[in-house]
Amino acid sequence: MFDTLKDLLVSKLKVAPEQITRDATAEDIDLDSLALVELSLVLQKELGIEITEDELTETETVGDIVRLMNVRAASAR
Repeated sequence: MFDTLKDLLVSKLKVAPEQITRDATAEDIDLDSLALVELSLVLQKELGIEITEDELTETETVGDIVRLMNVRAASAR
């Protein structure tokens, strides 16, 4: 799921791939509140995973987002 998120961040939100690590924070990869809203919409549209921008704001790292994606993807099955 990390690679999927990384691909979406690079292709949809234009984040530099070398910045994206599991320990990177939203600030580290330049995701502001508007970008988190966009990420929420992209996750819903591309993967069918519903995560609100508020939930994304509460995550501390990219790894936390990946864990949340895994939980939501598993519960959607």
